[in-house]
Amino acid sequence: MNRRRKGAEWEEKAAQYLISRGYSIVQMNYRCRLGEIDIIAKDSGYYVFAEVKYRSSKEYGSPLEAVTPMKRQKIKRAASFYLMEHGISMYVKCRFDVIGILGSEITLIKDAFW
Repeated sequence: MNRRRKGAEWEEKAAQYLISRGYSIVQMNYRCRLGEIDIIAKDSGYYVFAEVKYRSSKEYGSPLEAVTPMKRQKIKRAASFYLMEHGISMYVKCRFDVIGILGSEITLIKDAFW
């Protein structure tokens, strides 16, 4: 199975995990010229921009460690573009969550970065 397809499967599992916790999914795999966002959702009045990282083992580190400062900047820029593109006020409540999947264990970090 290719990496993109495998990634899509883990993103779908992450989306189901979020739904089970009361999130509503707005969009999956949003792409624009500034970057991409794995999952856009709503939770308790917030727009949530979520990054999903999967690792089968800790051999190459934790999946949560894979969200580097450069990756965070790209996600923030893509989120700003998403809000502008959809006519959503820049003053809407937003947060950035990270979903780390290690093997079959899912860890959600709410408000992981600014």
